[in-house]
Amino acid sequence: MMTTPLQQVWPPDLAARYRDAGIWTGETFPAFLRARASRFAARTAVVGGEQRWSYAELAARATRIAGGLLAQGLEPGDRVVVQVPNIPEFLSVIFGLFLARLVPVYALPAHRQVEVLHLARASEARGYIIAARHEGFDYRALARMVTAELPALEHVIVIGDDAPADAGFTALDALPEPAGPLPAEPAPSEVAFLQISGGSTGLSKLIPRTHDDYLYSVRASAQICGLTPDSVYLAALPVAHNFPMSSPGVLGVLDAGGTVVMSPSPSPEAAFPLIAREKVTMTGLVPPLALLWLQAAPNSAHDLSSLKVLQVGGAKFTPEAARRVRPVLGCTLQQVFGMAEGLVNYTRLDDPEEIITGTQGRPISADDEVLVLDDEGRPVPEGEPGHLLTRGPYTIRGYHNDPGANARAFTPDGYYRTGDIVARRPGGYLVVQGRAGDHINRAGEKVSAEEIEDHLLAHPQVFDAAVVSLPDPFLGERSCAFVIAAGEAPKAAALKAFVRGRGLADFKVPDQIVFVPAFATTAVGKVSRKELRARLRRDFLEAQAAKETSS
Repeated sequence: MMTTPLQQVWPPDLAARYRDAGIWTGETFPAFLRARASRFAARTAVVGGEQRWSYAELAARATRIAGGLLAQGLEPGDRVVVQVPNIPEFLSVIFGLFLARLVPVYALPAHRQVEVLHLARASEARGYIIAARHEGFDYRALARMVTAELPALEHVIVIGDDAPADAGFTALDALPEPAGPLPAEPAPSEVAFLQISGGSTGLSKLIPRTHDDYLYSVRASAQICGLTPDSVYLAALPVAHNFPMSSPGVLGVLDAGGTVVMSPSPSPEAAFPLIAREKVTMTGLVPPLALLWLQAAPNSAHDLSSLKVLQVGGAKFTPEAARRVRPVLGCTLQQVFGMAEGLVNYTRLDDPEEIITGTQGRPISADDEVLVLDDEGRPVPEGEPGHLLTRGPYTIRGYHNDPGANARAFTPDGYYRTGDIVARRPGGYLVVQGRAGDHINRAGEKVSAEEIEDHLLAHPQVFDAAVVSLPDPFLGERSCAFVIAAGEAPKAAALKAFVRGRGLADFKVPDQIVFVPAFATTAVGKVSRKELRARLRRDFLEAQAAKETSS
């Protein structure tokens, strides 16, 4: 079977404009690594556990991995699913892939069989790189299940593997010796990697990012965030996410010559000692974790005074919580609102406090084109909510090999329909109002209502199900499944266990299950799933409010 080519097609006039303006500089990820390793050779690039690697050591490890992967039998252009937690090897692996002109496909540590199989199939991957274990989960067992269903996934590389050689996997440290020189430099317009996006039916779409467009966003983010060689960034969120990878994230810190500190968990128990020990100056969290830190910090014995900037993104941070950051943590809040498809907005570090606490920032670039439109596609007045559409020098022009999704998500003139409802304030600052579709933004993770409904309907005691979002003071939104039983209703805990047992990431399991006798329909006996979800959500919240009032 011929592998589907990786393409990210930019209109020639726009590509020329971005190059002429110096937005796209022609730098590639291999060149990025070599330049930083030369300039900052002896400085500490990454810290994790007991490991401390200099820039020179990171480059040497990546080069060794690149040659070993090619000697293993992978070929330039092959896709490789990377499911690696926050450990230094994440960086040596992805840069090794770049040097070998292999294409990383980023999976999250929370993903399980359903998600990994989909990513491997959709990307036509030949390789899969995992940690042996993380947080008690054995990824080797997951790899065996995935490769049993997908023989095309020929090469499984394991970090920290203690399995016997006949397991069919190769330990990262046991890759064969390089058999020849590394491939020539890629073109800056070449697709460097594939990220994942939430899908309307739950199956992630693949986002092709080129060297030119992505490295522009990295450089610009590092500049906006004031990074220098003295910056120390705590990677608390999973680094395969776009936010901790590039906003400015680990790549922005490496661009500036700073130090990345890998935290195994974003919990205060794991993160606070690292902040104190490594003198961390910046980190990024989603709102529920920021609330947890704000709760834990006053009682912590750890010195957090080195922390200068706390970024919060992934979901809306309420102004009430935002106003607590400076007095409790003693640092500046920076709100971040963006998407893996491109557009990233930041509050600036010198913005007035009202902007920092009350908005989700403004775009990186003057070349980011932003539209806020009503349901009929007409611009709304400033301050009024509308659908956010965008295009620009680092916003993709289409998903990989998905014409149906492209027709829905992109306008004929190249604007990306983000699915977000926002209001635009003076100066281009955006205030996020919510989502237009049926995704649930649970602690920054996008959960598809339709995907979870499909899994619930597979249970023999479920006749029908509708999944909605409900407001949650900690998670931002939680998922609630309204279920019509087929006969005797199962226990809610048993139904959750059933969904979890179908190989889904744990964050997709419904937070709440409510059994109902029937769903209301229209006079003709039909109602769209979107209308049904909206009605269930409204009725539940109204009933909840009435109950609280009466009590």
